[in-house]
Amino acid sequence: MRVLQIINSLGTGGAEKLLLESLPLFYKEGLEVDLLLLDGNEYPFLVELEKKFKGKIFKIAKKKFVYNPLYIFKIKSYMKRYDLIHVHLFPALYLVSLTKKIFNLKVKTVYTEHNTHNKRRNIQIFNYLDKIFYLTYNKIITIAEEVDSNLKKYLKSKDNSKFILINNGVNCEIYNNALPYAKSDFFNDDALILIQVSSFRKQKDQITLVKAISKLPQKYKLLLVGTGPLENECEELTTTLRLVDRVKFLGIRMDVPRLLKTSDITVLSSHYEGLSLSSIEAMASGKPFIASNVSGLREIVKDAGVLFKESDEDDLVKKIIKLSLDKEHYNLISEKCIKKSNEFDLRKMVKNYVKMYYNVCKE
Repeated sequence: MRVLQIINSLGTGGAEKLLLESLPLFYKEGLEVDLLLLDGNEYPFLVELEKKFKGKIFKIAKKKFVYNPLYIFKIKSYMKRYDLIHVHLFPALYLVSLTKKIFNLKVKTVYTEHNTHNKRRNIQIFNYLDKIFYLTYNKIITIAEEVDSNLKKYLKSKDNSKFILINNGVNCEIYNNALPYAKSDFFNDDALILIQVSSFRKQKDQITLVKAISKLPQKYKLLLVGTGPLENECEELTTTLRLVDRVKFLGIRMDVPRLLKTSDITVLSSHYEGLSLSSIEAMASGKPFIASNVSGLREIVKDAGVLFKESDEDDLVKKIIKLSLDKEHYNLISEKCIKKSNEFDLRKMVKNYVKMYYNVCKE
Protein backbone atom coordinates (compact mmCIF):
# COMPACT_ATOMS: atom_id res chain seq x y z
CA MET A 1 0.00 0.00 0.00
CA ARG A 2 1.23 3.49 -0.88
CA VAL A 3 0.36 6.25 1.60
CA LEU A 4 1.08 9.98 1.28
CA GLN A 5 1.16 12.10 4.43
CA ILE A 6 0.40 15.80 3.84
CA ILE A 7 1.05 18.61 6.34
CA ASN A 8 1.68 22.35 6.12
CA SER A 9 5.33 22.12 7.19
CA LEU A 10 7.71 20.47 9.63
CA GLY A 11 8.08 23.58 11.75
CA THR A 12 7.56 23.41 15.48
CA GLY A 13 4.40 21.79 16.84
CA GLY A 14 2.87 18.57 18.15
CA ALA A 15 1.56 17.26 14.83
CA GLU A 16 4.90 17.98 13.20
CA LYS A 17 6.79 16.21 15.99
CA LEU A 18 4.44 13.25 15.67
CA LEU A 19 5.33 12.80 11.99
CA LEU A 20 9.03 13.15 12.75
CA GLU A 21 8.85 10.26 15.21
CA SER A 22 6.29 8.02 13.50
CA LEU A 23 7.07 8.14 9.77
CA PRO A 24 10.17 5.89 9.98
CA LEU A 25 8.10 3.26 11.84
CA PHE A 26 5.55 2.85 9.05
CA TYR A 27 8.18 1.23 6.83
CA LYS A 28 8.76 -1.39 9.53
CA GLU A 29 5.05 -2.24 9.21
CA GLY A 30 5.45 -2.92 5.49
CA LEU A 31 3.93 0.31 4.14
CA GLU A 32 5.41 2.61 1.52
CA VAL A 33 4.91 6.07 3.02
CA ASP A 34 5.97 9.44 1.60
CA LEU A 35 5.56 13.01 2.85
CA LEU A 36 4.30 16.16 1.09
CA LEU A 37 4.97 19.60 2.62
CA LEU A 38 3.21 22.79 1.54
CA ASP A 39 6.09 24.75 3.09
CA GLY A 40 9.37 23.01 2.39
CA ASN A 41 11.67 25.24 4.43
CA GLU A 42 14.52 23.41 6.16
CA TYR A 43 13.19 23.52 9.69
CA PRO A 44 15.10 21.44 12.31
CA PHE A 45 12.40 18.73 12.35
CA LEU A 46 12.72 18.34 8.58
CA VAL A 47 16.52 18.20 8.73
CA GLU A 48 16.29 15.48 11.39
CA LEU A 49 13.66 13.49 9.44
CA GLU A 50 15.76 13.51 6.27
CA LYS A 51 18.50 11.69 8.19
CA LYS A 52 16.37 8.69 9.19
CA PHE A 53 13.38 8.45 6.82
CA LYS A 54 13.47 6.01 3.87
CA GLY A 55 10.52 7.56 2.05
CA LYS A 56 10.38 10.49 -0.34
CA ILE A 57 9.82 14.04 0.92
CA PHE A 58 8.13 16.38 -1.55
CA LYS A 59 8.07 20.17 -1.11
CA ILE A 60 5.53 22.32 -2.96
CA ALA A 61 7.25 25.62 -2.15
CA LYS A 62 9.79 27.19 0.20
CA LYS A 63 7.32 29.81 1.36
CA LYS A 64 5.92 30.12 4.86
CA PHE A 65 2.58 31.24 3.36
CA VAL A 66 0.60 27.99 2.98
CA TYR A 67 -2.83 29.41 2.10
CA ASN A 68 -2.37 29.59 -1.69
CA PRO A 69 -5.45 27.96 -3.33
CA LEU A 70 -3.44 27.39 -6.51
CA TYR A 71 -1.49 24.71 -4.64
CA ILE A 72 -4.33 22.32 -5.50
CA PHE A 73 -2.86 21.88 -9.00
CA LYS A 74 0.44 20.69 -7.55
CA ILE A 75 -1.24 18.60 -4.85
CA LYS A 76 -3.28 16.80 -7.53
CA SER A 77 -0.17 15.51 -9.31
CA TYR A 78 0.99 13.84 -6.08
CA MET A 79 -2.36 12.51 -4.86
CA LYS A 80 -2.95 10.51 -8.04
CA ARG A 81 0.03 8.25 -7.27
CA TYR A 82 -1.20 6.88 -3.92
CA ASP A 83 -3.78 4.51 -2.47
CA LEU A 84 -4.48 6.70 0.55
CA ILE A 85 -3.81 10.30 1.60
CA HIS A 86 -3.39 11.15 5.30
CA VAL A 87 -3.76 14.87 6.06
CA HIS A 88 -2.82 16.93 9.12
CA LEU A 89 -3.74 20.51 10.12
CA PHE A 90 -5.43 23.47 8.44
CA PRO A 91 -5.17 24.68 5.64
CA ALA A 92 -3.95 21.32 4.28
CA LEU A 93 -7.37 20.07 5.48
CA TYR A 94 -9.17 22.35 2.99
CA LEU A 95 -6.67 22.15 0.13
CA VAL A 96 -6.70 18.35 -0.09
CA SER A 97 -10.48 18.24 0.14
CA LEU A 98 -10.77 20.81 -2.68
CA THR A 99 -8.25 18.92 -4.80
CA LYS A 100 -10.15 15.66 -4.47
CA LYS A 101 -13.53 17.22 -5.30
CA ILE A 102 -12.50 19.57 -8.10
CA PHE A 103 -10.49 16.92 -9.96
CA ASN A 104 -12.81 14.03 -9.04
CA LEU A 105 -10.00 11.91 -7.61
CA LYS A 106 -10.94 8.44 -6.34
CA VAL A 107 -8.10 8.14 -3.82
CA LYS A 108 -9.10 7.53 -0.19
CA THR A 109 -8.45 10.39 2.24
CA VAL A 110 -8.25 10.53 6.04
CA TYR A 111 -7.69 13.52 8.32
CA THR A 112 -6.32 13.70 11.87
CA GLU A 113 -7.80 16.30 14.22
CA HIS A 114 -5.06 17.33 16.66
CA ASN A 115 -6.84 19.85 18.90
CA THR A 116 -9.89 20.17 21.10
CA HIS A 117 -10.50 23.68 19.77
CA ASN A 118 -9.28 26.13 17.13
CA LYS A 119 -9.91 29.76 16.11
CA ARG A 120 -12.08 28.79 13.12
CA ARG A 121 -14.80 27.49 15.42
CA ASN A 122 -15.42 31.04 16.65
CA ILE A 123 -16.10 32.37 13.12
CA GLN A 124 -19.51 31.76 11.54
CA ILE A 125 -18.39 31.30 7.95
CA PHE A 126 -15.91 28.62 9.00
CA ASN A 127 -18.64 26.82 10.94
CA TYR A 128 -20.35 26.28 7.59
CA LEU A 129 -17.20 25.52 5.58
CA ASP A 130 -15.81 23.07 8.13
CA LYS A 131 -18.95 20.96 7.97
CA ILE A 132 -18.41 20.64 4.22
CA PHE A 133 -14.67 20.00 4.16
CA TYR A 134 -14.32 17.67 7.13
CA LEU A 135 -17.05 15.36 5.93
CA THR A 136 -15.49 14.88 2.48
CA TYR A 137 -12.87 12.66 4.15
CA ASN A 138 -13.41 8.90 4.31
CA LYS A 139 -12.35 8.87 7.96
CA ILE A 140 -11.62 11.50 10.60
CA ILE A 141 -9.12 10.44 13.27
CA THR A 142 -9.31 12.07 16.68
CA ILE A 143 -6.37 11.83 19.06
CA ALA A 144 -8.16 11.90 22.44
CA GLU A 145 -11.64 11.46 23.91
CA GLU A 146 -12.08 15.20 24.47
CA VAL A 147 -11.03 15.94 20.88
CA ASP A 148 -13.44 13.28 19.62
CA SER A 149 -16.49 14.51 21.55
CA ASN A 150 -15.82 18.19 20.80
CA LEU A 151 -15.42 17.64 17.06
CA LYS A 152 -18.55 15.47 16.75
CA LYS A 153 -20.52 18.10 18.64
CA TYR A 154 -19.12 20.91 16.51
CA LEU A 155 -19.76 19.20 13.16
CA LYS A 156 -23.17 17.88 14.28
CA SER A 157 -22.40 14.71 12.38
CA LYS A 158 -25.09 12.06 12.18
CA ASP A 159 -22.59 9.44 10.98
CA ASN A 160 -20.26 8.64 13.88
CA SER A 161 -18.83 5.68 11.96
CA LYS A 162 -16.71 8.23 10.08
CA PHE A 163 -14.77 8.99 13.29
CA ILE A 164 -11.96 6.84 14.73
CA LEU A 165 -10.16 7.57 18.00
CA ILE A 166 -6.44 6.75 17.89
CA ASN A 167 -4.39 8.17 20.76
CA ASN A 168 -1.13 9.87 19.87
CA GLY A 169 2.01 8.07 20.97
CA VAL A 170 5.54 8.76 22.16
CA ASN A 171 8.72 6.68 22.18
CA CYS A 172 8.85 6.68 25.98
CA GLU A 173 12.19 4.83 26.23
CA ILE A 174 14.05 7.73 24.63
CA TYR A 175 12.80 10.16 27.28
CA ASN A 176 13.09 7.81 30.22
CA ASN A 177 16.67 6.78 29.43
CA ALA A 178 18.07 10.14 28.27
CA LEU A 179 21.26 11.46 29.92
CA PRO A 180 20.91 14.86 31.62
CA TYR A 181 23.21 17.82 31.01
CA ALA A 182 25.07 19.41 33.91
CA LYS A 183 22.93 22.15 35.44
CA SER A 184 25.96 24.44 35.15
CA ASP A 185 25.49 24.34 31.36
CA PHE A 186 22.51 26.64 31.91
CA PHE A 187 22.51 28.01 35.47
CA ASN A 188 24.24 27.41 38.81
CA ASP A 189 24.72 23.85 40.05
CA ASP A 190 22.25 24.42 42.90
CA ALA A 191 19.49 25.80 40.63
CA LEU A 192 16.03 24.26 40.70
CA ILE A 193 15.16 24.14 37.01
CA LEU A 194 11.68 24.17 35.49
CA ILE A 195 11.10 23.59 31.79
CA GLN A 196 8.28 24.06 29.28
CA VAL A 197 8.49 22.67 25.75
CA SER A 198 5.94 24.28 23.43
CA SER A 199 5.57 26.79 20.62
CA PHE A 200 4.88 30.43 21.46
CA ARG A 201 1.30 30.76 20.23
CA LYS A 202 -1.98 32.02 21.71
CA GLN A 203 -2.92 28.45 22.61
CA LYS A 204 0.08 28.25 24.94
CA ASP A 205 0.54 30.30 28.10
CA GLN A 206 4.22 30.76 28.88
CA ILE A 207 3.34 34.20 30.29
CA THR A 208 1.74 32.64 33.39
CA LEU A 209 4.82 30.47 33.95
CA VAL A 210 7.16 33.45 33.65
CA LYS A 211 5.05 35.40 36.17
CA ALA A 212 5.22 32.42 38.53
CA ILE A 213 9.04 32.41 38.32
CA SER A 214 9.06 36.08 39.36
CA LYS A 215 7.23 35.11 42.58
CA LEU A 216 9.54 32.23 43.43
CA PRO A 217 12.91 32.42 45.25
CA GLN A 218 16.05 33.15 43.23
CA LYS A 219 17.13 29.51 43.00
CA TYR A 220 14.15 28.70 40.74
CA LYS A 221 15.12 28.98 37.05
CA LEU A 222 13.25 28.35 33.78
CA LEU A 223 14.08 26.88 30.38
CA LEU A 224 11.65 27.65 27.54
CA VAL A 225 12.01 25.45 24.46
CA GLY A 226 10.28 26.38 21.21
CA THR A 227 9.65 29.37 19.01
CA GLY A 228 6.68 31.27 17.60
CA PRO A 229 5.00 34.65 17.10
CA LEU A 230 4.61 35.41 20.83
CA GLU A 231 8.21 34.69 21.78
CA ASN A 232 9.22 38.38 21.70
CA GLU A 233 6.32 39.29 24.00
CA CYS A 234 7.49 36.68 26.48
CA GLU A 235 11.10 37.90 26.27
CA GLU A 236 9.95 41.48 26.92
CA LEU A 237 8.10 40.31 30.03
CA THR A 238 11.24 38.65 31.42
CA THR A 239 13.06 41.96 30.96
CA THR A 240 10.26 43.89 32.67
CA LEU A 241 10.22 41.45 35.60
CA ARG A 242 14.06 41.42 35.78
CA LEU A 243 14.27 37.71 35.06
CA VAL A 244 16.81 37.78 32.23
CA ASP A 245 19.33 35.79 34.29
CA ARG A 246 16.69 33.28 35.46
CA VAL A 247 14.85 32.48 32.19
CA LYS A 248 16.56 31.11 29.09
CA PHE A 249 14.94 30.89 25.63
CA LEU A 250 16.43 27.89 23.84
CA GLY A 251 14.48 27.98 20.55
CA ILE A 252 13.82 24.73 18.67
CA ARG A 253 15.95 21.93 20.07
CA MET A 254 16.50 18.36 18.94
CA ASP A 255 17.80 17.29 22.36
CA VAL A 256 14.51 17.68 24.26
CA PRO A 257 14.86 14.31 26.08
CA ARG A 258 18.15 15.46 27.62
CA LEU A 259 16.74 18.88 28.49
CA LEU A 260 13.75 17.30 30.26
CA LYS A 261 16.10 15.03 32.22
CA THR A 262 18.18 18.06 33.24
CA SER A 263 15.17 19.81 34.75
CA ASP A 264 13.70 19.21 38.21
CA ILE A 265 10.06 19.91 37.32
CA THR A 266 8.35 19.88 33.90
CA VAL A 267 5.48 22.25 33.13
CA LEU A 268 2.91 22.89 30.41
CA SER A 269 0.98 26.11 30.90
CA SER A 270 -1.68 26.20 28.16
CA HIS A 271 -5.23 27.32 27.40
CA TYR A 272 -6.26 24.08 25.64
CA GLU A 273 -4.70 20.99 24.06
CA GLY A 274 -5.60 17.98 21.93
CA LEU A 275 -3.50 15.12 23.20
CA SER A 276 -0.29 16.95 24.02
CA LEU A 277 2.82 15.04 23.00
CA SER A 278 4.86 17.45 25.13
CA SER A 279 2.92 16.41 28.21
CA ILE A 280 3.51 12.70 27.55
CA GLU A 281 7.20 13.30 26.83
CA ALA A 282 7.52 15.30 30.05
CA MET A 283 5.93 12.52 32.09
CA ALA A 284 8.08 9.88 30.38
CA SER A 285 11.22 11.76 31.47
CA GLY A 286 10.60 10.67 35.05
CA LYS A 287 10.27 14.19 36.37
CA PRO A 288 7.05 15.45 38.02
CA PHE A 289 4.73 17.22 35.59
CA ILE A 290 2.53 20.26 36.30
CA ALA A 291 -0.12 21.35 33.77
CA SER A 292 -3.00 23.78 33.38
CA ASN A 293 -6.36 22.33 34.36
CA VAL A 294 -7.78 22.72 30.84
CA SER A 295 -9.41 20.56 28.21
CA GLY A 296 -6.98 18.12 26.65
CA LEU A 297 -4.61 18.19 29.64
CA ARG A 298 -6.75 17.36 32.66
CA GLU A 299 -7.80 14.05 31.06
CA ILE A 300 -4.15 12.94 30.77
CA VAL A 301 -2.69 14.52 33.88
CA LYS A 302 -5.34 13.69 36.48
CA ASP A 303 -4.30 10.82 38.78
CA ALA A 304 -0.71 11.23 37.56
CA GLY A 305 0.74 14.76 37.48
CA VAL A 306 -0.34 18.00 39.14
CA LEU A 307 -2.97 20.42 37.80
CA PHE A 308 -3.13 24.16 38.47
CA LYS A 309 -5.84 26.72 37.70
CA GLU A 310 -5.60 28.09 34.17
CA SER A 311 -3.62 31.38 33.94
CA ASP A 312 -3.27 31.50 37.75
CA GLU A 313 0.40 32.05 38.55
CA ASP A 314 -0.25 32.05 42.30
CA ASP A 315 -1.75 28.56 42.19
CA LEU A 316 1.14 27.43 39.99
CA VAL A 317 3.63 28.82 42.53
CA LYS A 318 1.95 26.82 45.32
CA LYS A 319 2.14 23.60 43.30
CA ILE A 320 5.82 24.18 42.44
CA ILE A 321 6.74 24.92 46.07
CA LYS A 322 4.96 21.79 47.34
CA LEU A 323 6.77 19.57 44.84
CA SER A 324 10.18 21.07 45.56
CA LEU A 325 9.87 20.94 49.37
CA ASP A 326 8.08 17.60 49.82
CA LYS A 327 10.43 14.87 48.58
CA GLU A 328 7.92 12.07 49.17
CA HIS A 329 5.28 13.96 47.13
CA TYR A 330 7.89 14.67 44.43
CA ASN A 331 8.83 10.98 44.07
CA LEU A 332 5.21 9.79 44.11
CA ILE A 333 4.22 12.18 41.30
CA SER A 334 7.30 11.18 39.29
CA GLU A 335 6.40 7.48 39.53
CA LYS A 336 2.78 8.13 38.56
CA CYS A 337 3.88 10.20 35.56
CA ILE A 338 6.12 7.42 34.21
CA LYS A 339 3.34 4.88 34.61
CA LYS A 340 0.84 7.16 32.84
CA SER A 341 3.18 7.89 29.91
CA ASN A 342 3.52 4.17 29.16
CA GLU A 343 -0.16 4.11 28.16
CA PHE A 344 0.73 6.19 25.07
CA ASP A 345 3.18 4.06 23.15
CA LEU A 346 4.23 5.24 19.68
CA ARG A 347 4.45 1.73 18.21
CA LYS A 348 0.91 0.96 19.31
CA MET A 349 -0.30 4.16 17.62
CA VAL A 350 1.43 3.25 14.33
CA LYS A 351 -0.07 -0.25 14.33
CA ASN A 352 -3.55 1.25 14.87
CA TYR A 353 -3.02 3.61 11.93
CA VAL A 354 -1.86 0.79 9.66
CA LYS A 355 -4.93 -1.27 10.54
CA MET A 356 -7.15 1.74 9.84
CA TYR A 357 -5.45 2.39 6.47
CA TYR A 358 -6.16 -1.14 5.25
CA ASN A 359 -9.76 -1.03 6.47
CA VAL A 360 -10.42 2.29 4.70
CA CYS A 361 -8.99 1.01 1.43
CA LYS A 362 -11.16 -2.12 1.63
CA GLU A 363 -14.39 -0.15 2.10
